[in-house]
Amino acid sequence: MDKHKPSEEMIKDLDNLLSKINAMEIVASDDFQKNSIKIMRSLVEGQIHSINEFGHLKKAIDLLTLQLFDVQNKVKS
Repeated sequence: MDKHKPSEEMIKDLDNLLSKINAMEIVASDDFQKNSIKIMRSLVEGQIHSINEFGHLKKAIDLLTLQLFDVQNKVKS
């Protein structure tokens, strides 16, 4: 099983996709294309947001773990 990319690299790739989607919007000629582009943009922005939120959750879990170890050490002392 392949490892996934680091979050910074995934966000960079998604930013590149967002740029391409924005370029597509400029040349979109009908409502179907414009609506499809809005959907794609929303999905990419949601993915970027999810990656960022996952990073925040990871930091919060790390801080909580450190606090638990501190409490455990104080109880043992």
